[in-house]
Amino acid sequence: MTRDLLLTAISPAIWGSTYLVTTELLPAGYPLTVALLRALPAGLLLLAIVRRLPHGIWWARSLVLGALNFSIFWWMLFISAYRLPGGVAATVGAIQPLIVIVLARLLLGSPIRSLSIVAAVAGIIGVAFLILTPRAALDPLGIAAGVGGAVSMATGTVLSRRWRPDVSPLTFTAWQLTAGGLLLLPFAMMMEPPLPFPTAANILGFAYLGLIGAALTYILWFRGLSRLEPSVVSPLGFLSPMTAVILGWGVLDQQLSPIQILGIAIVLGSVWLSQRAQQLPSARKSAPTDPAIASER
Repeated sequence: MTRDLLLTAISPAIWGSTYLVTTELLPAGYPLTVALLRALPAGLLLLAIVRRLPHGIWWARSLVLGALNFSIFWWMLFISAYRLPGGVAATVGAIQPLIVIVLARLLLGSPIRSLSIVAAVAGIIGVAFLILTPRAALDPLGIAAGVGGAVSMATGTVLSRRWRPDVSPLTFTAWQLTAGGLLLLPFAMMMEPPLPFPTAANILGFAYLGLIGAALTYILWFRGLSRLEPSVVSPLGFLSPMTAVILGWGVLDQQLSPIQILGIAIVLGSVWLSQRAQQLPSARKSAPTDPAIASER
């Protein structure tokens, strides 16, 4: 389980670099086009590698999951990011683990554990300490988009666990990325002007977001969801804003305040606590019920 957790945690850690790459390497003002170019080329490349298309019900399920995990989520994420200060947008999005706990109960029958709720709330507080400022403004549409994006990704996370095809995580990722990109294509064409001729930096940024930030990370993410409960995987998302703050400090020479350091500690503590919440019930189940056996331990 530890190996699966560490491999899955690589995904949100890499997602934390998205803001840095987007602001430093990509043209501004093309959120839908950037999301499209992040998803579709990577999905088509993976499809060319696996050479396996969905079959039967998986055509519809791939479209649903592609919409939830990519099209709707990334669209709402960009609206939230453009209409809210980064700290507010990230804090609103941090409610996702709480939504996952509820949806996992409704769709998977997973128990709701009080320790998991405590860990999720602690993670939200940690993210707020990391990036929320006293002057942060609240835009109703931005808040609604942030909540919508969190609900979309949470639903996609739980359904990705419930709907597990008999294919590799590589194939599963290829189907969803391609579906998500195709769903974004008409909206990007209708709502945004064509991209300017790309520079070398633009090409590097798109290649990184597509190959590393989408293909690799979501292969690891869906692999984790096939082996771990959604309530275990989802809190790992708190590592994304933490990584973004650390990269801003290390690469962009931004200041790291004491309260941000406290936020990092709280985020790491909440991730540990969420894993602990899943381990305790297993430990209780494996404990002997015979008092004589228990006394020998």
